[in-house]
Amino acid sequence: MSTSTESPAPAEEVEHDVEGPEAADLLDSVVDALGGQRREGQARMAQAVTDAIRTRRHLLVQAGTGTGKSMAYLVPAVAHAVHTGHRVVVTTATLALQAQVVERDLPRLAAAIAPALHREPTWELLKGRANYLCRNKLDGGFPGDDGALFDLPAPAGGAAEDTGRLGREVVRLREWAATTDTGDRDDLDPGVSDRAWRQVSVSARECLGSQRCPVAAECFSERVRARAREVDVVVTNHAMTAIDAMESSGLLLPEHDVLVVDEAHELADRVTAVATAELSAAVLHTASRRLRRSAGIVSDALDDAAVALEAALDEAPPGRLDRWPDALADAVVAVRDASRQALTDLKDAGESAGKEEDPESRGARHLARAAVQEVFAVAERLAEDVGRGARDGFDVAWVTAGSGPAARPPSLHIAPLSVAGLLREKLFSERTVVATSATLTLGGSFDPVAGAFGLRGEKGAGTPWTGVDVGSPFDYPRQGILYVARHLPPPGRGASSEATMDELAALVEAAGGRTLGLFSSRRAAEEAAEAMRRRLGTTVLCQGDDRLPRLVRAFTDDPSTSLFGTMSLWQGVDVPGDSCSLVVIDRIPFPRPDDPLMSARSRAVDAAGGNGFLTVSVAHAAVRLAQGAGRLIRATGDRGVVAVLDPRLATARYGGFLRGSLPDFWPTTSTETVLAALRRLSG
Repeated sequence: MSTSTESPAPAEEVEHDVEGPEAADLLDSVVDALGGQRREGQARMAQAVTDAIRTRRHLLVQAGTGTGKSMAYLVPAVAHAVHTGHRVVVTTATLALQAQVVERDLPRLAAAIAPALHREPTWELLKGRANYLCRNKLDGGFPGDDGALFDLPAPAGGAAEDTGRLGREVVRLREWAATTDTGDRDDLDPGVSDRAWRQVSVSARECLGSQRCPVAAECFSERVRARAREVDVVVTNHAMTAIDAMESSGLLLPEHDVLVVDEAHELADRVTAVATAELSAAVLHTASRRLRRSAGIVSDALDDAAVALEAALDEAPPGRLDRWPDALADAVVAVRDASRQALTDLKDAGESAGKEEDPESRGARHLARAAVQEVFAVAERLAEDVGRGARDGFDVAWVTAGSGPAARPPSLHIAPLSVAGLLREKLFSERTVVATSATLTLGGSFDPVAGAFGLRGEKGAGTPWTGVDVGSPFDYPRQGILYVARHLPPPGRGASSEATMDELAALVEAAGGRTLGLFSSRRAAEEAAEAMRRRLGTTVLCQGDDRLPRLVRAFTDDPSTSLFGTMSLWQGVDVPGDSCSLVVIDRIPFPRPDDPLMSARSRAVDAAGGNGFLTVSVAHAAVRLAQGAGRLIRATGDRGVVAVLDPRLATARYGGFLRGSLPDFWPTTSTETVLAALRRLSG
């Protein structure tokens, strides 16, 4: 399938004045150099990216698995950067794709394209500051988070053993710091615990900055940023892109005129996650302790506000705050006022200390300011929501409270109702954006994702964009079957029915194992795995039995093995060949009905005269369902079945929309037909 959609054209399209080889010719030369074969979808995508860059018209491009989309956008993007001198940024959602682009795609592309461009293009991987060693912290410029690590004994057993292990890890980190060229945590093998890494790193908010840090010239993070300002292509992740967009300074990413968003179906959710904030009594107590220990400032007001917040949260019902309880509203305002005063006190203390203050004391006070500033920023945002009376339209606030003996204490959360405006104003208005994914259309249309990006509607009406589906090299109707178990009862909130377990056992047995089971919850996956272990003679692994990479490797290596799990398996698992001939989806992956943010968004759509369930819940399910079904066909020789054990995919009114978001598999509701097909494949 190959389709194209366009928004209304602007009054005038401005083309970049760029001379150089055409995208098709460049791509052909790269493919030839790499020993590959021309793929029509890849060529069409490369031309669409070239046209988007030249006309400065945003591009939404869906490219199925196997298209070779990374090369399709990298070839024209790299050519543009080299010919014009304007940098390109590529952002991904997952570490796996980020590593693929930096370690495999760009090195191979650079060597192949250099003759046509008359030089090899350059690139840099850009991560957040917390991923790198902090020289200043290593030199004592900041106090450690856990006291004097090297005076602690390391006897065996319990907390003392943990403390000893922490000390040993930090010693190893200091030894590594003397030899590493990158300071990048990912280059440390074997790794260390998060607690140990915090002893030698700082967050972006804690960093003193290049102007004030005494060892800025030796800073690993600053070196990477300096290189990023000189290269043609910068590779980063959606979180960094989101933070750069939200920060008014915009200093995280270097200047660029083209942004390529791979795994673009994740962009809005990742931006939402970055824009979501949390406030709890524990966070306040930590800030207060740091204020006392690092800056010598005692804030009774902050301590009192922490006590008031803790009491108010204990009394508040969990869930979305349609109305702020008086005690909770008062506590939030008290936190805001107390943290604001603490920031003033810190400023006064710094002015009193003057230039004679030693570096460690200056660093300690900076850490205290960072902790209190974080509290103030969140409390101020929550207090604004209190002032609005928790009305929909801006932010959504809610209370979470765990259950059980190991549950976390209650906490407050706040998130934007929509990030469409942020994306439109901070990303799409500043540069040309190429957004791509294997699952970018919903129900066969680009309109839902264009709306999520702020490109549609009254405010986005003047933003020109084009949607292109370049199809897939796979013959889905011949390679795969979509089986919907129409005869099963609709799934309930409790355990799966006996009929569903019988159906699952029959499918896995017919497939001879070889099953990737995608479940809506960890409990559902564990129950199904245990039931299959009792009924079948093949190995069934379950998420949580071991680290996920080990489980996927075991699943790949033994074709008779099955692997069951939750959302971590719905995307990013790439198992071509005979090891995966059956993908089972237990139910349509709707968001939880009690999800505060999703329910608030749904209600806002209803209030505007739309259908919140279809616009929010069904759209969310469509993306997840398409990602899950996409685990089946990963190569041209793959064959298999996607089995959905939720009859609503065949019977509900929204079923057609969901099926229209899936690959074009051959559909059936016949159990006998699908079992026979699986037996043939396993035989």
